[in-house]
Amino acid sequence: MSELEIIEAALFAAGRAVSLEKLTKITGRPKKTILSLLGKLMEDYASRETGLEVRDLGERYVMQVKPEYSELMREVAPKELSAPKLRTLSMIAYHQPLLQSDLIEMRGSGAYEHIRDLIERGFVDSVPCGRSRQLSTTSLFADYFGIMRNDPRAIKEKIIGLLKEEAGQSDINRWIGKKTIAVTPMYESLMGMCGIKDYLVINAYSPSKEEISRLLEVDVLVITAGYLEEVRQHCDGEILEMHSTTFEDLIEAVTSVVEELQDEVDPETVAKTLKEIRETREKYVSSAFLIEKKVKPATDMISKIVNDMNLGVSADGVLIAPDYGTSKSGAKIGKEAEILLPTHRSVEGNLFRRVCAKYDAVLDGLKKIED
Repeated sequence: MSELEIIEAALFAAGRAVSLEKLTKITGRPKKTILSLLGKLMEDYASRETGLEVRDLGERYVMQVKPEYSELMREVAPKELSAPKLRTLSMIAYHQPLLQSDLIEMRGSGAYEHIRDLIERGFVDSVPCGRSRQLSTTSLFADYFGIMRNDPRAIKEKIIGLLKEEAGQSDINRWIGKKTIAVTPMYESLMGMCGIKDYLVINAYSPSKEEISRLLEVDVLVITAGYLEEVRQHCDGEILEMHSTTFEDLIEAVTSVVEELQDEVDPETVAKTLKEIRETREKYVSSAFLIEKKVKPATDMISKIVNDMNLGVSADGVLIAPDYGTSKSGAKIGKEAEILLPTHRSVEGNLFRRVCAKYDAVLDGLKKIED
């Protein structure tokens, strides 16, 4: 038998990924030779009219059915894991390291049997952790599902990718025991500021029939403060009301999302976002320090911005008003204003750019008046 045939037979017999080290041991040949033979084997299978392929998973190699044939093979492939066990495994893989007590709370007592079976099959590791046990996936799990390495982030992306092929976002979230998050269009950028990738964008203020049905499946909804009563009739989930007038509002909004959705946010993205907000605010405050003119805010919104910039306030100061002209009550606002601030109706961009536009309007307007 040739070394190439031995490697092919080993991959076929294993039924899962085999390490480069194991293949060198079986053949008795050095790594360099085995790597060359594996390259030839992969090229050979790629050039054949065959339903199989040989894949490199990072110094681990597997012979498997080509992805385009996997759906057709469902009827004949061994159904090793039932749907309930697969769901339990998905939750462990997505949330790992996951306490067994937390998993039981999500899946119920029937998950104890699932955990035992998954451990016996070698898909899950279990180690003591306080009064519970900590669960995580193994390298065998990564091999079985064709993942390059047993890395939690790579596994999350793989699971989401597989589920997206067959289900909607809310179905995916139920499968992995994850909250379904929705935001109104204005707060979509807040998700990016927190590193959250999986969410729905819904017009919750005047939803269509389709959006109403989606709102019923939402666990957490992010809206503009002041619209709770209008939105509550369509959404039974938790509603987070946000302000986005000042930089301090943005910091509070990010902090609220982190507190409510700590398992979904990316800590590095959050830290970077908060640093940028605070540094930018300091630049505006420093610039405002040079302004001698005092101002007269026409609304509470303007007062928040003026106070945040530490500008002087006076009854006969420069009148600053929002550019919407008419309040909700129908009152005319800012007709005599010397400076008009852009509101959400008249400025585009993400939340951060919208706040910057307001602060820029104050500073630029006051500088022109002083000049």
